[in-house]
Amino acid sequence: MESPDIRGGDGSDFATLETAEKIILRWDSTTSEEAKENLIFQSDREEVDRYLQAVDEVQRLVSSVSISDSRHEVKARSTIQIAMARLEDELRNILLSQTSTFEPDSLLLDSSASSFATRADLEDTEAVAADEGEGEGEEQEEMNLVLPDGSDSNSGSDPGSSRLSSRRSSCKSTSSIREIDLVSSEAVSDLRSIVHRMIGAGYSRECLQVYGNVRKSAMETIFKQLGIVKLGIGDVQRLDWEVVEVKIRRWIRAAKACVRVVFASEKRLCEQIFDGGEVEETCFMEIVKSSALQLFTFPEAISISRRSPEKLFKILDLHDALADLLPDMEEIFNSESSETILVQATEIQSRLAEAARGTLVEFENAIFREPSVVPVPGGTIHPLTRYVMNYLNLIADYKQTLVELIMSKPCAGLKCTNDPVKPDMDISQLEGCSPLALHCIWTMVMLQFNLEGKSLHYKDEALSHIFIMNNVHYIVQKVKSSTELREIIGDLYLRRLTGIFRHAATKYQRATWVRVLNSLRDEGLHVSGSFSSGVSKSALRERFKAFNTMFEEVHRVQSTWSVPDVQLREELRISLSEHLIPAYRSFLGRFRGHIESGRHPENYLKYSVENLETAVLDFFEGYTTAPHLRRSQ
Repeated sequence: MESPDIRGGDGSDFATLETAEKIILRWDSTTSEEAKENLIFQSDREEVDRYLQAVDEVQRLVSSVSISDSRHEVKARSTIQIAMARLEDELRNILLSQTSTFEPDSLLLDSSASSFATRADLEDTEAVAADEGEGEGEEQEEMNLVLPDGSDSNSGSDPGSSRLSSRRSSCKSTSSIREIDLVSSEAVSDLRSIVHRMIGAGYSRECLQVYGNVRKSAMETIFKQLGIVKLGIGDVQRLDWEVVEVKIRRWIRAAKACVRVVFASEKRLCEQIFDGGEVEETCFMEIVKSSALQLFTFPEAISISRRSPEKLFKILDLHDALADLLPDMEEIFNSESSETILVQATEIQSRLAEAARGTLVEFENAIFREPSVVPVPGGTIHPLTRYVMNYLNLIADYKQTLVELIMSKPCAGLKCTNDPVKPDMDISQLEGCSPLALHCIWTMVMLQFNLEGKSLHYKDEALSHIFIMNNVHYIVQKVKSSTELREIIGDLYLRRLTGIFRHAATKYQRATWVRVLNSLRDEGLHVSGSFSSGVSKSALRERFKAFNTMFEEVHRVQSTWSVPDVQLREELRISLSEHLIPAYRSFLGRFRGHIESGRHPENYLKYSVENLETAVLDFFEGYTTAPHLRRSQ
């Protein structure tokens, strides 16, 4: 389709109008089948330039006072109207032809390249392609605070411990925006030329409507590719938490891509095409507003959902992700018209912070209320203790965030509770501790209080002391094994905990061995008479018999008790051996001859010192059935 040169007239405005009109009408798709089937901007560049020059000339004539003839003015305005309708079609077709689909991985930012990586980034590296239901059983087990009676407490696994090894950078984002070309540079030039003329002719509303609709649809497509689907607040809150956890990890990765890549690139495209001003901002907001609202519906739903301890760390992941994104959002949504999006994100982050604070208090209360009363077998470490200490280790992992969020001391710690049952915490020696430190210490106080109550359900007093010793020792070891948690708790309280488990060990020894060792004392064995003084063999036989019976019973029972920590178990055996073995060796050495000279000495001298030393090695092994005691030959 060839068009006349607009400069070929006689030089008058009327001739120019006639020439320009011919060019424009040749591309009027309402009157020409050829125009309907072809596109101007798919023609050669000379034709594109001629058409745009024709539009410029007619617009110049319409805007000038040179057309005094009303018929020519009407004709010019009609021609402009036809040209604008055509340019509107061209604008739509260029935008549609340039709407590309992106591989989600090309949009997702590499967390290793960012100065800030949340735990969600680290966890989702391998899980992003996994099914939503896979791999969640372990986390659910970790977060099941209300433990059923008779839970398997012999498991050596520490829920969540594998997650403790990953530490998050404390750096915030500064320049994480990564703009990409949403359309080609040639298309940008064509779009600019169309938009400039439509706005100049007073067709900005039509221009923005076409541009906004196409780009908005492209934005929605990208969101679907990133896995961001339309979910209302109620829809999110009805999902199982295991599903929500997976969605949180994916949302964080997708949100970074949306803000730093998609929104930023869309804004740059608007800047390239519209040359700033109110029109540019209006168009940008028209494109991204609904998608941004959709994006932030998810964390908003989490922020107002029911609080429970297992949600804390995912809430913190969301909070940290938003905190990381806000500087970039301030750069992208920096106009008055886009302020609402920035305000919404800031308010959601604030609500997530409040949810985290409330969840921490709920965690403390849940420890206090944990109801299990069936004693764990063998006095071993209670599942509640494992859960709480792994939870505190994770809290320590989020130390920087929580120090900023937790600004108040635990209420109960300040003795402002009216609950006569809850323990009070003496904080007179904890001045200078941060509110987070006081919350962690208070949590351990609540745990100790709960454990003391559980210890009362053991019928054997000595076993109740073993139970307290095991659990408080486990608390101490978990604090020592975490640099972050130890730094929060401080050595002063750690020494107090150490004193508690050592005192429990001493109380165990007294409860078990005082009576046993009393049978090895000399009192009541010596007799005196008018003819001789010496040892009562009958009393001596009863002493040996009593010792054998008591030691056999202690061995039978306490070899089924459990002290899981190898070093603590060995220390406890050494300590009891230091009391038992010398006492037995001395007693045996002094009185063995009296028994051996009598009848059936084997019934009383059943064990050698070496037998006892060997038997002590069976103690606290957690045997299902006590091993057989070896006797002297």
